[in-house]
Amino acid sequence: MKKKIHPAYHETKITCVCGNVIETHSTVKDIHVEICSSCHPFFTGKQKLIDTAGRVERFRRKYAKGPKTGGSAKPAGSAQPAESGEAKA
Repeated sequence: MKKKIHPAYHETKITCVCGNVIETHSTVKDIHVEICSSCHPFFTGKQKLIDTAGRVERFRRKYAKGPKTGGSAKPAGSAQPAESGEAKA
């Protein structure tokens, strides 16, 4: 093996947003993560919604009204042209 081509291998602390700290070895000194095995729903069996930019709330508002009944949102003959700010003669 060639000398001095491998990165340094340190003791590392991986810190999660939930407060869990895991000690391991890595080439990176400290690692900060958003989800770890202590708070991830796959490992805990609990559903935890992580809202990114209000997407979950927007989804709930959109579908809280219930299913729409019948065809399209507007009847075909009721389309109005966009106002351009100029008066037409």
